[in-house]
Amino acid sequence: MKRIAIGFRVKSGHAIAVALSGTAARPLAVLRADVALSDPDVHETRQPYHDGFYHQQEDPREIARRVRIIERCAKESVAAFVESIGGRGARSRVRAALVVGSVIDPATVGNPHIRAHASEGRLFRTVLAEELAAHGVACEVVVEKALTEKAVAEIGRSAAEIQRTVAGFGAAVGNPWRADEKAAATGAWIALC
Repeated sequence: MKRIAIGFRVKSGHAIAVALSGTAARPLAVLRADVALSDPDVHETRQPYHDGFYHQQEDPREIARRVRIIERCAKESVAAFVESIGGRGARSRVRAALVVGSVIDPATVGNPHIRAHASEGRLFRTVLAEELAAHGVACEVVVEKALTEKAVAEIGRSAAEIQRTVAGFGAAVGNPWRADEKAAATGAWIALC
């Protein structure tokens, strides 16, 4: 059974995913994908705690409606993604890392606009983690600011060496290969360890 690790760079409404196989010493990039965590036909599910520009959504029923749509979309997208990397037979050998911008508790944020962003960050990472768990995929959360330090500690290579290797993964899985894809790939490599 092949060992697979997935890194997700969690964004508002979607996650960039990169899957690696092999070993921590010899990782191989096998797939890059965008996993939908919102409904493109329901625009407000991309930022469910917002009510227009710089305004927070205050209606709990509206937020609940949006969250239900997000949960449905995540369930469908994660199921399809897990199937694309090997389906049910490979689940026990799959680990994941969710690379996020922050894990701040929204209740500690005074500014309503920033609180809305913090609420969305928590929502999307939680929904993704729950759906992965439903498919038997264990995952950990890594804050992007700590990603390089954690990668060096877990992988046992220098930051420059990790960056060079991650940059090379783009040739195997195709474009785009930007900062978000590289962060996801680094997360996957940590999960491969």
